[in-house]
Order: sequence, then structure tokens, then C-alpha cells
Amino acid sequence: MTALRLENKRALISGGANGAGAASTRLFCKEGAAVVFVDKDGVAGSLLEQELIADGHRVKFIEGDVSKPDVVDAVVASAVNFLGHIDILFNHAGIIIVKPFLDFSLAEWDEMMDNNAKSAFLMSRAVLPSMLERGKGVLVFTSTTGVRAATHLESLYSASKSAMHMLSRSIAVEYRDKGIRSNALCPSFVRTRHGEHEIKQLRKFGILASEQDVAIMQGRICEPEEIAEVALFLASDASSFVNGVELFVDNTFTAV
Repeated sequence: MTALRLENKRALISGGANGAGAASTRLFCKEGAAVVFVDKDGVAGSLLEQELIADGHRVKFIEGDVSKPDVVDAVVASAVNFLGHIDILFNHAGIIIVKPFLDFSLAEWDEMMDNNAKSAFLMSRAVLPSMLERGKGVLVFTSTTGVRAATHLESLYSASKSAMHMLSRSIAVEYRDKGIRSNALCPSFVRTRHGEHEIKQLRKFGILASEQDVAIMQGRICEPEEIAEVALFLASDASSFVNGVELFVDNTFTAV
């Protein structure tokens, strides 16, 4: 039998109930990890938890908003109680708002920063100390191609993801010699609710973003399972010498 790629690992995933987050939750479980996943979508999270438990996996869902410090503290405490410790933190939670830069409000700036950057900061800050005590740990962050190739009407999304993106790389540099790996994966357009909303909003403002347009930019739309496979690679020992990277999952979107 082929060895499971996350056998005996314990993982905490934010934004794990839908799209590429759900695909990652499923794949991490399938590859042998015990998983706790958190999401604001209680219905989707509970259904996924039931599905995975029925399949024999050790998994727990927690409903919560990880942009809030008290929620993060409770989530991490519950995860440690369930798992024993955390080997892998996958910071996947995030949102997008698409509109002209001058139409954004200060409240929307705060909302984007809270959900895309602050949440990853809070989760990483809560989990990292115990990883350092154990002398090993892996952090994975879902970034975006928008940190390299700015997209029309996504200024705040790109700014908030860029903050999270460099947080990931800075953690890698600071804690490399203490057994910590931290990497960012950077998807382009993905066939998820998040991705479909993004495309719909771009088209509303007259930006060419049909599936045919996406095909010109990146060959075809990316499937959530393809993002999950990259997250798995970065979380697993297969990437043991990969640290501080920005891995673009975009089929040449940022290369041309």
C-alpha cells in the first residue's frame, strides 16, 4: 500500500467548509490527518463534518469567525483539546469585494484586512508557540496571484492578501532555524463560490471575465481539488526543504 502523506499528522484549517478549503479538509483526512476545521458557514461545515465522520475520519468542525481574537483563542484551545497538538495550520479563510478603488469605504478596508490578513495573523500567533515548543510545525497560507499581477477592481483584496502573503514569508525567515516551515500558495481563478462571485462582480463592472476569458488567461479554470493537492504538498514532508516560498498555482497566469 502507498503510505498516506499526512499519516499521524494533526491539522487545523480555517475556511475549511467550502470550495478549495473543503477540498483540502477532505484530502487531508483522506491522507491520514486528524483535522479540525473552522468556518463561518455553519451549515456547510456541519454537513462536511458528518460526511467525513461517516467515512471513518477523525475530524471536528467549529463554527466561528477567525478574524476575532476571542474566537481564535477558543478555536485553537478546542483544536488542541481534540487533536492533542497541531502539526499543520492551513490559513485558508478569506473574502473578496470587487469594486472601483474610490468606491471603497473605510469599513470595507477594515473588513478585507480583518478577514484576509488579521485572521491569518491571529491564527498563526495562537498556534506558533506550541509548534516552537515541539521544535517543528508547518504553516500554509492561501494567497493570490493578485500579489504579483494586479486585477481590475480588486485593490483592497490584493492589498489585504499581500499583507498576509508577506506575513507567511516573514515567519519562514524568522523561525526557519527553529523547525518551522511557512509557505504561501497563490491561486488564480478557481471554480468555487468565491471564484464565481469574483467573476460575476468583474463582469458586472464590464471586465472581461467569462470562462472563455479565463481560459485565455490561464488555459482553463482551476478546480478546487487542484488547490487542495498543492496545500497537501506544502503541508506534507514531501516539501521538507520548501520554506518561505510563494507557489503560484495559475497555469502561467502570472508568467505571460
